Amino acid sequence: MRKLLLSLFALLSFPAAAQLTDSFTDGNCTQSPAWTGDLASFQVNTQLQLQSNGPATTGTTLQLVTPCQAATGTTWEFYANLKLATSGSNYADVWLMADQPDLKIPGTKGYFVRLGGTPDEVSLFRKDASGSPVYVVNGLDGTLSSSTNNVVRVRVTRSLQNGWTLERDLTGAGTSYITEGTATDATHQRSNYTGVLLTYSSANSRNFYFDDFRVTDATPPTLVSATPATARQLDVVFNELVDASPSAVSYRLTGAGAPAVLTAQRDAADPALVHLTLGSDLPLGNNTLEVRNVADLYGNTAAGPLTLSFLNKGFPVLPGVNQVLITEIMADETPAVGLPASEYLEIYNPTAGALLDLGGLRLQKAGSSTAAVFPAGAVLAPGEYAIVCGSTRAAEFAGFGKVFGLSNFSSLSNSGDQLLLRSRTAQTLFEVSYSDTWYKDNRKKEGGWALEMVDLANPCAGIDNWTASTDASGGTPGRANSLKVTNPDRTPPALLRAVALSPTTVRLFFGEKLDSAAVANPALYGLVPAVGITRVAPVGPDFRMVDLALGSPLTVNQRTTVAAQRITDCVGNAAGPATSTTFALPDVPAPDAVVINEILFNPRTSGVDFVELLNRSAQYLDLRGWQLSSETETGTDVQNISREPYVLAPGQLVVLTTRPDVVQSQYPTNDPTTFLALSSFPSLPDDAGTVILLNTTGQKLDSYTYNKSQHLALLDDLNGVSLERTRPEGPSLASNFHSAASTVGYATPGRPNSQYQADPGGSKFFRVEPETFTPDGDGQQDFTSINYTLNQPGYVASVTVYDALGRLTRRLVRNESLAVTGFLPWDGLNDQGRKAPIGYYVFFIELLQPSSGLKYEYKRTVVLGARL
Repeated sequence: MRKLLLSLFALLSFPAAAQLTDSFTDGNCTQSPAWTGDLASFQVNTQLQLQSNGPATTGTTLQLVTPCQAATGTTWEFYANLKLATSGSNYADVWLMADQPDLKIPGTKGYFVRLGGTPDEVSLFRKDASGSPVYVVNGLDGTLSSSTNNVVRVRVTRSLQNGWTLERDLTGAGTSYITEGTATDATHQRSNYTGVLLTYSSANSRNFYFDDFRVTDATPPTLVSATPATARQLDVVFNELVDASPSAVSYRLTGAGAPAVLTAQRDAADPALVHLTLGSDLPLGNNTLEVRNVADLYGNTAAGPLTLSFLNKGFPVLPGVNQVLITEIMADETPAVGLPASEYLEIYNPTAGALLDLGGLRLQKAGSSTAAVFPAGAVLAPGEYAIVCGSTRAAEFAGFGKVFGLSNFSSLSNSGDQLLLRSRTAQTLFEVSYSDTWYKDNRKKEGGWALEMVDLANPCAGIDNWTASTDASGGTPGRANSLKVTNPDRTPPALLRAVALSPTTVRLFFGEKLDSAAVANPALYGLVPAVGITRVAPVGPDFRMVDLALGSPLTVNQRTTVAAQRITDCVGNAAGPATSTTFALPDVPAPDAVVINEILFNPRTSGVDFVELLNRSAQYLDLRGWQLSSETETGTDVQNISREPYVLAPGQLVVLTTRPDVVQSQYPTNDPTTFLALSSFPSLPDDAGTVILLNTTGQKLDSYTYNKSQHLALLDDLNGVSLERTRPEGPSLASNFHSAASTVGYATPGRPNSQYQADPGGSKFFRVEPETFTPDGDGQQDFTSINYTLNQPGYVASVTVYDALGRLTRRLVRNESLAVTGFLPWDGLNDQGRKAPIGYYVFFIELLQPSSGLKYEYKRTVVLGARL
């Protein structure tokens, strides 16, 4: 090995008269030049030829190599005699170029001439790092047809333009060459070794003979490329290894304002690469390099000027926030409209003049540790688009422009995902949380159409700045989006709510993405009652939240106002007047503090279920860790409400659903902040079930058993109709729920219930409210109630409804135990489930106290009317 390294050093360091010559006239193969490998299995015979002398074992492979760096503008010659019948088990590969000294391993790259093989041919092959060898020149089959004496002299020439010529002379004299063919192949530009690799069966271990190896490079170097590495360094690549001594070499940049070349240094690892240090910054645009007197390792000198024009686009810089954008999303690729049936993203460089270095940039979903990483050397020019897809899909988009095929490219959810572009240091550079509602087109939502950003100057906006592509193919990967219009964001950020995460930490929630640097100033925030703010921390990855660290702890349930002023969103809009909201440090919930206020269990087509909660206490309560459960005949389904802090103020509503956007589209609300999106929702059967609210310890806070029969019997279609609690302070029983009114769209998520009925109070045993009602489903006095307040518990009541003529209309309750206070509703239906006629009606109330046997009777009148 030491002798091999010394020989390689000599070739790299000093010009030589010939690149490689060995006719074995010195009687050995270990000196001038030194061959290495299976030396014990070769000999230089008495005819001064290299002869195989390996073990007589079928399937043996032998090799010898010697250093040789010649690659282009080179001629290889050698003599061979295979005294055997060539076959697929008996052949010789003479390697002209090899990148490593072990020719037996699959990963060796280069070119070789095969003598023999199954076709008995003389052919030129290329070998890559993986895969089988491939033909460069496929020689004539049957050329080596003798079973005892296959003499051949081979000459291979590679031009500076990577043109290959394969010639052979079967006389062995080298005077009667016949061309086997020509080809062009520029795959491998470097060489470290030349050698032979033999494969044989047991009878042929001594039947390979070689002589007159000669490698000649008679052509001077040429320029291949010049690449700006920094503002003052230019990397110059030649087609072959060049002399390390630059004393006679002249490097010059031409043109007005061209910088001087101060030093030229050959690269230590790649002798074909020279680093030029410049005296001043390299101008942008086209430049020309001129080189004189550069020589290769073999004394060939390019005396005249070598010239090469190159473009300086600028030097890659790391992208900052919103300097690389996701501008197009193909999440649902099937059925394909006109593009490949493959998910992809489109990225864009919106800067005016920055060439972005994307190497190490990470594409991932929020909350995932897996990322698709851009490779080293990946760049994006100013105003340039690129397609990003899985590594196995890159070829499908090759015709659309620049493509980055990345490993670990995560599957994009059809319904929506939160996507992040993060720097090498994990800084969030861009975030988008798309949803299938962004298509704004139910047909395109079904697949084959991309989502496109409308105004690239407004990268922080959501649904208002995205829509389905209008291009006939379904998208515009790699080019300007189909709907490209001005859509600026001129709205300052609004403070939506605040939550006390702990006695000394308050989290503020804003309606849009913020400028994380601009909003980190404690002077922008204030609390009443006054509490000092020691630190402000914007919360990623989308920076819609800000955490305030307080100098002193908050008091439980103390109402506090927080104000924020001059808060800047991520496109520069700043709030003028202070925006404020109230909050308090949450308390431990009292029994029945939060109740089920409304439920939709049988949604419309394309709709979703929801459950609305009401905080009817005077406490501030945190829903973090609470659960919503469904009990049916088939089992229990429990789902988490929130893993993050979510505080309900006294009297506040919250709507739980998996798709707030869908519910809001079907039941418009003026306050979308009352909605809390759940990742999963308990299964609610369309006919009947029980919904249960549980706290962090699994304790039941409230439950409601629903049934479709509880709906107003006059309704023809129950789909999309919610059941609403009529009295907040009443029990979670069927008697305290009613179908939502038609006048409000049959549900009121996030709004006061349409069937809300105030408690009339008072000290009378029984009172009817309202005294006139119109049961038509319009939300206006759709039912009446017998409100009662008793002097003690333990009463049992029966209530019967009669019309003005004394005819039985409805047995409302029979022997029902009553609480001390409560109400009994009548929806205007008779015992047959039909609406009773308009007119006067009498409630006949029988009140019994079982403990004493006392019995009381009451009559109350009511009018069942109709709207004209």
